[in-house]
Amino acid sequence: MPILSGSFIFLLLVVVVLYLSVVIVQQGTVAVITIFGKYQRVMTPGLNFKIPFVEYIYRRISIQNQSVELDFQAITNDQANVRFKAMLVYAVLDQGEETIKNVAFKFVDIRSLMQALIRTIEGSIRSYVATKKQAEILALRTEIISHVKTELDEMLVTWGYHLIDLQLNDIVFDEAIMRSMAQVVASNNLKAAAENEGQALLITKTKAAEAEGNAIKIAAEAERTAAQLRGQGIALFREEVSKGMAHAVQELKDKNLDPSLVLFSMWTEAIRHFAEHGKGNVIFLDGSNEGMQTTTKQLMALIQKKDLEGK
Repeated sequence: MPILSGSFIFLLLVVVVLYLSVVIVQQGTVAVITIFGKYQRVMTPGLNFKIPFVEYIYRRISIQNQSVELDFQAITNDQANVRFKAMLVYAVLDQGEETIKNVAFKFVDIRSLMQALIRTIEGSIRSYVATKKQAEILALRTEIISHVKTELDEMLVTWGYHLIDLQLNDIVFDEAIMRSMAQVVASNNLKAAAENEGQALLITKTKAAEAEGNAIKIAAEAERTAAQLRGQGIALFREEVSKGMAHAVQELKDKNLDPSLVLFSMWTEAIRHFAEHGKGNVIFLDGSNEGMQTTTKQLMALIQKKDLEGK
């Protein structure tokens, strides 16, 4: 029995030693091993072995991407309070031994690392926002991210990490500032609408004036052309009348007749025209040659008198 008990105890000790010697490291992580508190080596994912009671797993470090959400406030140069909501994505720089040592021993624990990381980002954004006015902040989202990345990347490398992405998901001002900004936008929109309406009205009136001017110009041109045509028609009519009278007088002379018959014929035609178009008006005319000459002289005198009065 004592022999069996000793074998059992020995076997039990072997099992315990084997159990304590086997280390399984999950995929996406590494394990930092120390001996009596001093760094010894790094275990990679998979099955590993260590010396029981001598080697100690100091820390398991994730080499996967990690994210953290930030929610903080900053004050602009013109004393406007701005609230930021951001998301940070970071990871261990690489799986090199020096990098893993930095990650394992730079901070006491992961909580201290996160606190330093968050405060560094908040401080970088606050210092940048403090140099800008509230009206500029919304348009500077990309510049803020670029500024933070530039400053944070260098610091994270010394800690064994690198920045993968930083997003500013939300930028919110105080309610009073948001209302004033909305009023400014609304007034600018109304101003732009009024300017557009004024421009449209100006264009409409300008086009209407141009159309009216073109119409007047066309009408004047047409009237001028019509007047020229009327003048040419009257001139042609007089020319034809003169030719006709000259021809008629010449025929009368060739036939040894009195040329005054032409004047008499015109006189009678005039009387017939008066009778057809007089509309009931009474016109007294002397039908004799002497009367015709007298009437002609009187008409000429009346015309001359009216010309003098008009002047």
